[in-house]
Amino acid sequence: MRAMVLAAGLGTRLRPITYAVPKPMAPVLNRPVMEHILRLLARHGFGEAIANLHWFPETIEDHFGDGSEFGMELSYSREERLLGTSGGVRNAAGFLGDSFLVISGDALTDIDLAAMREFHSSHDGVATLATKRVTDTTQFGVAITGADGRIQGFQEKPEAAEALSDLANCGIYMFSAEIFDYFPEPGTSKAAGPDDPDGFADWAMDVFPALLENDIPFYSHEIEAYWNDIGNLDELRQGNLDALHGEVRVEPGAPEVAEGIRAASSLDGVEVEGPALIGAGVEIGAGVRIQGPAIVGDGCRIGAGAWVRDSILLAGAELPAEAMLIGAIAGRVAKT
Repeated sequence: MRAMVLAAGLGTRLRPITYAVPKPMAPVLNRPVMEHILRLLARHGFGEAIANLHWFPETIEDHFGDGSEFGMELSYSREERLLGTSGGVRNAAGFLGDSFLVISGDALTDIDLAAMREFHSSHDGVATLATKRVTDTTQFGVAITGADGRIQGFQEKPEAAEALSDLANCGIYMFSAEIFDYFPEPGTSKAAGPDDPDGFADWAMDVFPALLENDIPFYSHEIEAYWNDIGNLDELRQGNLDALHGEVRVEPGAPEVAEGIRAASSLDGVEVEGPALIGAGVEIGAGVRIQGPAIVGDGCRIGAGAWVRDSILLAGAELPAEAMLIGAIAGRVAKT
């Protein structure tokens, strides 16, 4: 089974970080979140993948190359104009084959893709959607299912009193190629605006409604794994801290130098309380105190006597001497 990694979006809710980088390059434990997705795919036997690109595509291509460093063959599909949540998948149909996975390049998850693949093969439907129970349905699209897991409908961010389900759609899908039979004809997407290309299509407004209208079976695969769609700055921060605490299985990319402390830079003369992750090439002045949970990105500079607590310093960030950073994200404005 081949995979498609969705990496073309603008990531507007992560601004200002995404003014200069694509959302899949947002860091989790000092690695782009998309890197964790590729490593997840490789662990579960997905040897070939394609990623659609639009916003700063060269940034993603330069970092991931042909994918060999991450245990797979990776190719790219550039979109000069965005094709929508499903239009980009149709654009790559020739690569995907008879059965394939679609996963967001900006999701933080350790979902068991092998188990999902086994479930997908066990039923008669054309699609399997990963779902997870949530306490606040107002933040998610939810799937309404029957006793057998067959999807009967959807609600978009319903209030608690109106919600008919608490199963959030995780945006992780497995399809048979038959799914393309239920895409809108070019230029007829209900989600497209006047300036969108003819190939534009949307899962929620075009494809899934067509399956329901034609009584085509597709199913929910409920997961208990960690899942965070990194939808905004609060979720980015929480996802990093969750990963630091080990609540999601990802690779931190720095050796453990003491219990709960990983570092790729010298910590001589620095007081560090874990959990903490210190990246490579970090300059730390005398008397600095880092109280976990804390993540310091590659190339950061922390001035003498500064304190960091419950915070993230993105790559290249600088904290002045004797400054405090508490419960925040610090970064450096990128030159564009």
